[in-house]
Order: sequence, then structure tokens, then C-alpha cells
Amino acid sequence: MPYKPTRAMIEQECVGMLQMQLFVVFTTPVPGQEHLLDAVTPDHLAHQVRLERAGALLAAGPFWTEDGLHHTGEGMFILRADGAEQARALCDADPMHARGVRRYTLRPWMMNEGGLTVTLRFSDQTAQIR
Repeated sequence: MPYKPTRAMIEQECVGMLQMQLFVVFTTPVPGQEHLLDAVTPDHLAHQVRLERAGALLAAGPFWTEDGLHHTGEGMFILRADGAEQARALCDADPMHARGVRRYTLRPWMMNEGGLTVTLRFSDQTAQIR
């Protein structure tokens, strides 16, 4: 029988870690609708910025081919939401999804490890995120 740990088992193993519940959204073009991408992209990006400013969007962006030269057509974003229902509502409101140009898969995700470095330089008023 394959090992299939439960959520409770993993949470117990990760006591003391962040255990932040997020939702990862994988998005792909709907075949035959690619001709609409350019027309819908400005509304999609405006939607993403609204989510970001509301605190619901942690990160978002496209996937590249392995050589980094071309867009694969796929994208991903990470949402902060009170539950899957709220996350799904945010996804459904995205113009790409609402207009049938892209489809998505929603996956709950627990963020435990990682880090973020923010450098603010007062002398030249620059910022860097790594």
C-alpha cells in the first residue's frame, strides 16, 4: 500500500513551521481561444493588480520554456483566501476565466519553508526583492 499521509500527519510533522494555508492556481489556455488572449490580457492584469492591492494575491506570473526564451502558455498564481470557495470565486472573476479564454486548476497548499529578502536603500531610494 502506498504511503499517503493525511493533512493532520503533515501538520504534526511541521509543528513550529509557518503552516500558512494558501491556494495555488495553475492556468492554461483553452484550445481555440488563443486569438482572444491579447484582447483580454489588459483586463486580466488589472484584475491581478486589484487582488494584489486587496492582499489576496501573493504571487503570479507566466511559465517559460526550459531555455527561458518562450512563454509556454501556462501560468500560476498564489492566493490568500479564507477557503477554497473564496479562492474559486476570485479565480472565476478573472476575465481570462470568466470569458473562457483560460481554464484553471485550484490546489490548496500549505507554505512551510522559504524566505524573502527585501533591501531598502535610503541613499538612492531603491528597493530590491530576492
